[in-house]
Amino acid sequence: MTTAFSGDPAAQPTKQRVFAFALMCVGFFMATLDIQIVASSLRDIGGGLSASQDELSWVQTAYLIAEIIVIPMSGWLSKVLSTRWLFVASAVGFTITSMLCGLAWDINSMILFRGMQGALGAAMIPTVFTTAFVLFPGKQRLIAAMTIGALASLAPAIGPVIGGWITDQWSWHWLFYLNLIPGIVVAALVPRYVHIDKPELSLFKRGDYLGIALMSGFLGCLEYVLEEGPRRNWLGDHVIVACAWIAGICGFLFIVHALTAKEAIVDLRALAVRNFGIGSLLSFVTGIGIFVSVFLTPLFLAQVRGFSSLQIGLALLSVGAFQVLALGAYAIASRYLSMRVLLVFGLVCFGLGCYLYTPITHDWGWQQLMLPQALRGIGQQFSVPPIVTMSLGSLPQSRLKSASGLFNLMRNLGGAIGIAVSATMLNDRVNFHYLRLSEHVTSGQPQIEALLGQQTTYLAGVAGDTLNAAQAGLANLHHAIYREALTLTYADAFYALSLCFVVALIAVIFSKPISSSTPPPDAH
Repeated sequence: MTTAFSGDPAAQPTKQRVFAFALMCVGFFMATLDIQIVASSLRDIGGGLSASQDELSWVQTAYLIAEIIVIPMSGWLSKVLSTRWLFVASAVGFTITSMLCGLAWDINSMILFRGMQGALGAAMIPTVFTTAFVLFPGKQRLIAAMTIGALASLAPAIGPVIGGWITDQWSWHWLFYLNLIPGIVVAALVPRYVHIDKPELSLFKRGDYLGIALMSGFLGCLEYVLEEGPRRNWLGDHVIVACAWIAGICGFLFIVHALTAKEAIVDLRALAVRNFGIGSLLSFVTGIGIFVSVFLTPLFLAQVRGFSSLQIGLALLSVGAFQVLALGAYAIASRYLSMRVLLVFGLVCFGLGCYLYTPITHDWGWQQLMLPQALRGIGQQFSVPPIVTMSLGSLPQSRLKSASGLFNLMRNLGGAIGIAVSATMLNDRVNFHYLRLSEHVTSGQPQIEALLGQQTTYLAGVAGDTLNAAQAGLANLHHAIYREALTLTYADAFYALSLCFVVALIAVIFSKPISSSTPPPDAH
């Protein structure tokens, strides 16, 4: 039996509230998981759809652009349709488009369906955050925040692991068919068990459509610039320049509009609440940490080590494993330590885990990655739940829906900007390191002459052609220099990533104590 919505969602039976929250967490986990589930399987998808590397990047980019645009609108949509029916519509749309992604017949259809999947599934992300703070008071809220935090950071971390295993065991199509059964279950049960609010269809008439248009132009063009910029020489491409101008103009007008409109699509004024503003900054930094580390590590293992999808997935397994192990430790520690202490510990572990990648060499595998990834997993578990509580716990319920979209946008935007900067570093720094290494590798050096002589002799013995053997020896030397330059570039990227957490730790100093109690309606 369920209890109909009576105006106070927290007054519903505990079992019903927990089950409703669990159902929504399943949808939330699916939508978050699908951002990175294709990361370790892009090569297989490209082979199946006859796609180039540049085209393949849009399998993730299309999803991210659509998701980033829709997430901030979820607050207004949940007021119009109600949390329950918005979540149902999102789950149904996500499930159908997941099936279409699995049935994609070429790269263009895949990109189209991935964009639709990201747009339709996006609303399942921020609505879970709002629901947790509406359904659960006091200490129960801390447990709900811990659950959301764990899922929010675990999904991107284990996405490539699950994706690699599925692709190796079956095929890449099952990366998407995996969503069908849970999606149907969520869509069928949410109407029965989730009772948060009532729809207000009249809001359609006075919706902030100007704000939606400006925000869509700003975020869509910004995400395009960030994703395509590293591949198209940034402002050296006229399309990038045009999109940068559109993003800048729309972004400026959107901020002005959001701060002056009576009912703006996004509550930017919430950033003036100190803990929400600092929490949003920390969400931005952890988004950089989570998404960039998941972007760089599989890329290193594929480019430098030549790992398969399954090997990449297994090498990344330790992040999720240690995060799950840290769940129990976090639950115990939260009874005795303040949320701010837990947050600082988590940020230190996360940042240290990124820094320990900097001694990386070309022969690193899962053994060498174990400690950095363990610290990352522990850091994610200890930092994300306090950030959620700090941010959304500082606002009254009347502002939660709009602010939740902004908070989640900051995490995904951090990931998008972080990946773009990392991709640019991989393009630029590899040339720098290659030139520096080449300066010390000249044909006049005895060591180089000896190495080339050994390779030429060996290859000539195998092939029986001294001239071709000499050329092959030079090619091997070039490959070795490039491999080392690439490895040094990854070390630079992880070092830059670790510095972001220094900024986060400084920001924590200015935050107020983190409380699980509900703030007054006029909280500032």
